[in-house]
Amino acid sequence: MNAHDLDETDCPEEIANQTGAAPCTGKSAGRPRAADKEARHQALLQTAGRLFLDKGYGNVSLEMIAREAHVAVRTIYVKFGGKVGLLNAVIVNRRAHFFEGMQNMETDMRPMEQVLTDFALRFLELLSQPGSNQLYRMVVGESRTSPELAETFYEAGPKRTRAELARYFDRPDVRAQLRSEFSSDVLAFHLLNCVLGDSMCSLLFPHETALPLEIRQARVKQGLQLFLHGVQR
Repeated sequence: MNAHDLDETDCPEEIANQTGAAPCTGKSAGRPRAADKEARHQALLQTAGRLFLDKGYGNVSLEMIAREAHVAVRTIYVKFGGKVGLLNAVIVNRRAHFFEGMQNMETDMRPMEQVLTDFALRFLELLSQPGSNQLYRMVVGESRTSPELAETFYEAGPKRTRAELARYFDRPDVRAQLRSEFSSDVLAFHLLNCVLGDSMCSLLFPHETALPLEIRQARVKQGLQLFLHGVQR
C-alpha cells in the first residue's frame, strides 16, 4: 500500500452518493498534492489504530473506521483488502516510524556493537510505548476468536524484526565475528530476549508513558553486553 494511492475518491460513500452534493466538500479541484495524500493516509491509519486499541479488533467494523476517518468503505477494501490488511498497515506504519532514518543493517559497515545499539534503542522505544503493550494484550486476548489477528501481528511485527536481524547476522563479515554453532535465527531471537529482559512484567504492569531514554540506554547496554559475551568468538 502506497500513501500516494489515496486520491479524491476517498470521500465517504454517504456523502458522494447524495444527490446534488459535491463529493468531499472542501477539497480543491484536481488531483491532490502528495502531502495531502500522505496526510489522509496517516489519518486513516491513526484512526484505525486508535479504534482497534480502544474497542478491540473484533468490535471494530470497517464502516466504523471509514466513518471516523472520512473515507469510503470501498477505499479501504481497494487499498488494503479489508480489515486484516488495514491492521497490517497500521502495525507496519507504527514500526516504520521508530526505525525511520536508521541505516540499512545489510549495508551498514559500522562496528557490530554500534549497529546493534542503534537497532536496540529504537526497538526498545517502540516496545515500551503504551500503545504497543495495548496491542500485544489485544492480540493475546482475541487470538482464539480472531486467529487472523495473531497471524497478521506476527507477520508484520516479530517475524519482520527477526528476519532483518537474521539477514544482518548472515553477512559474512558479521558472521565471522560470531560463534558458528548458533544459526542466524537463534542469534536474532537471543538478541531480542537480551534487550527486552522480563517483557512479561510490562504486560502485567503496563506503564502510562514510554521508558525514559536513560533507562532504555542502560537496558540496551546491559543487554548487548550479555548477548555479545555469549555469542562472539
